[in-house]
Amino acid sequence: MTHRLTTAAETQLDEIWLYIARETGNLSIADRTVDSITERFCLLARYPHLGRRRDHDLRSGLRSFPVGEFIVIYRTEGEEVLILSVLRGSRNIAALLDR
Repeated sequence: MTHRLTTAAETQLDEIWLYIARETGNLSIADRTVDSITERFCLLARYPHLGRRRDHDLRSGLRSFPVGEFIVIYRTEGEEVLILSVLRGSRNIAALLDR
């Protein structure tokens, strides 16, 4: 399988990088954090059922996978893993996905 990011997920990764870079003043930490998240996309493409099913609390067909303090929300579409969102785990994920 391959993976693909939605525009929203790409924007969220950029926002995560900017936030960490501003808060820490260290671009290397921001790079490592985003790299750690994006490395998991390849893992999910190889093992798409690795994440927790979220049929009952979010939407049918969605899965989530934790990466540090972040949660990757994704679904499979044929031979592709579609990364929908990358959110801070402390946020109300259901409310954010309903936007």
